[in-house]
Amino acid sequence: MVRQADRQPSVLRSLDWWTILIYVALLTFGWISVCGASYTYGDTDIFSLTTRSGMQIVWIGTSVMLGFVILMLDDRFYDTFAYILYAVLLLLLFATIFNPHSIKGSRSWLVLGPLRVQPAEFAKFATALALAKLMSTYGYNIHKLKHFAATLVVILLPMLFIVLQRETGSALVYLAFFLMFYREGMPGSILFTGVAMVIYFVVGIRFADVMLAHTPTSIGRFVVLLLIQLFTTGMVYIYCRDRQQTFRILFYIVGITLLSLLFSLFVIPFDIVWVQLVLMALLIGYLLWLGLSTRLRNYFFIALFALGSVGFFYGADFILNNVMEVHQRTRINVLLGLDEDLRGAGYNVHQSEIAIGSGGLEGKGFLNGTQTKLKFVPEQDTDFIFCTVGEEEGFFGSAGVLLLFLALILRLIHLAERQTFRFGRIYGYCVLSIFLFHVFINVGMVLGLTPVIGIPLPFFSYGGSSLWGFTILLFIFLRIDAGRNLGRK
Repeated sequence: MVRQADRQPSVLRSLDWWTILIYVALLTFGWISVCGASYTYGDTDIFSLTTRSGMQIVWIGTSVMLGFVILMLDDRFYDTFAYILYAVLLLLLFATIFNPHSIKGSRSWLVLGPLRVQPAEFAKFATALALAKLMSTYGYNIHKLKHFAATLVVILLPMLFIVLQRETGSALVYLAFFLMFYREGMPGSILFTGVAMVIYFVVGIRFADVMLAHTPTSIGRFVVLLLIQLFTTGMVYIYCRDRQQTFRILFYIVGITLLSLLFSLFVIPFDIVWVQLVLMALLIGYLLWLGLSTRLRNYFFIALFALGSVGFFYGADFILNNVMEVHQRTRINVLLGLDEDLRGAGYNVHQSEIAIGSGGLEGKGFLNGTQTKLKFVPEQDTDFIFCTVGEEEGFFGSAGVLLLFLALILRLIHLAERQTFRFGRIYGYCVLSIFLFHVFINVGMVLGLTPVIGIPLPFFSYGGSSLWGFTILLFIFLRIDAGRNLGRK
């Protein structure tokens, strides 16, 4: 073993101080933003513990101490106890489901006297450690179904418990781990399938009630089914290398669809979607026949993609209109431009856009924002804190904050790629994926580009749980990185 006297200086010298510098800068700008968002005209002491800005200093101070403790532990601790930490957090998540305290309709908080803790924020680092442990075991292969299924179970369990706590937004963060899967060899077809599903949902729902020319055909359904057919045809060309079959399928799909469209326009109007569904059934059957006759498994997978795409599209439409709560459905409709609802579901986004726009290029200055000072923007010091940055610091300040996050992301990529062990690299990409998801979705929802799902902006949003959670997530990786070249005896 390395002597204790020799270990600490080596760890400090091996730390990536550039990342720590970015972390400190984000904490500093985050506190300034919380101060601006929570300040009320007439406040005389922004450092008082009775104010949000004062309490945020406490959370920042405890986060720094927590990061120091993490750095002092042996880096092998996180590998050794990864499953135990994951199991403990799962138990906490499960216990929180039965929490009698409901805050804003969510049961995701454990109330311990004056302290409120959200286990979902800490489950992220535990899940990342468990994934890194599992995927770095000897013989693991992401291309083997049983191995990939095991990793999905590790992700889905905390997601399930968090959904049962009525925190759907926090549960969606765990989908970010698929970015790490892609880096570790997950087939690009799976990532493409995910992107395709998003396209199906957005196009299908957005244009569901828009009719095609003078026919009773929904443009949304027509376009989605046509996209599924074209995507399927493209996959035959890419994964089966069969140019003849590709052009044959494409000829029949385009030809029959075009003839049906012309017949519906100029002879008898009818819903072309029915023809497309028959074409889909014939296409899937033909792909299965090709798979059996050529004994090429890729045809079966492509047929499964086509069938799954149709099932997803109609299933998503059913869930949206028959399963989702009214407020959830309204939020999606507002995002897609189907409803405006500036006094209801669209109020937060509309007010945040006004605040950001009023900042202009240079902003109104620290504590001078009118929209935020007059409390027009709900949750302006938590989920919508970026609007405070936009109003007080303007375009230049907002761009500076985004550049800081970009620097953090790029630095994390650099650190992950230089790891000497697979455990460190996988955990590093888990950290990167979570930060990227949070920043993209949070800033996007403030600008009205992504759904409002209620997730914090790392190191900016007010609160101890999120700040501690992100600090633990980041500093564990910094400790693993610092130990990559330490001598072992």
